[in-house]
Amino acid sequence: MTTIAYEVKNNVAVLTIQSPPANALSSGLLDDLGNRLDEIENDNTAKAVVLNGEGKFFSAGADIKEFTALQSDSDYESLSEKGHQLFERIEHFKIPVIAAIHGAALGGGLELAMACHIRIAGENAKLGLPELTLGIIPGFAGTQRLPGYVGTAKAYEMILTGQPITGKEAKESGLANQVVQDEEVFEKSHELAQSIAGKSRLSVEAVMGLIPYAKSEQFAKGVQEEAKAFAKVFGTEDASEGIQAFIEKRKPNFRDK
Repeated sequence: MTTIAYEVKNNVAVLTIQSPPANALSSGLLDDLGNRLDEIENDNTAKAVVLNGEGKFFSAGADIKEFTALQSDSDYESLSEKGHQLFERIEHFKIPVIAAIHGAALGGGLELAMACHIRIAGENAKLGLPELTLGIIPGFAGTQRLPGYVGTAKAYEMILTGQPITGKEAKESGLANQVVQDEEVFEKSHELAQSIAGKSRLSVEAVMGLIPYAKSEQFAKGVQEEAKAFAKVFGTEDASEGIQAFIEKRKPNFRDK
């Protein structure tokens, strides 16, 4: 059973994450998302994409329990690189992708949303990278994309504290394009997608190919270094303690090793 529902109507493709209860990003879900992108490209009907989550959240993070099954640094680095490649594909997709964020976009969920071209957030949605509270670090380019939206100072604050911000704060900091009432997130995202879908495909695809040139070449280097650091940190005792504490819903006892 696929974890990503897909439909196209009036030249707008809607991708819905269906992985209850938290829409956690497992390896299987990432594979399904990649397959759906293939379908959109092959179908050639959609001129805009809305990505949203079913239930209470857009996505509350990566599948932490799946991470605990990995055995070595190379496994962790491969997982990080897999996320990087998929999210890089989204960022360079020839069709604009709008993230409709309700409830929460945390950890890998926010990293996915940041790879999208436009973000519409509910005013009370929670957006953040809480990995350090688990003794690990963002692994899907969160350390590289977030500063580009909110600036380095705010990125340090958000990542080092692990504290999420609201949709309203995300708009004020540049992380969200628009903030709307929570119950209107999908509707407003779809309206924006319809506006884009009314444009010429040729002109839209030209713009989609040009804007990425504005990104510094340092980004690619930073992503590589993040994958290495993700693997290194994930192999520590503190990471094991942090993840176990998360699973057991208790405060971790970090020993700095």
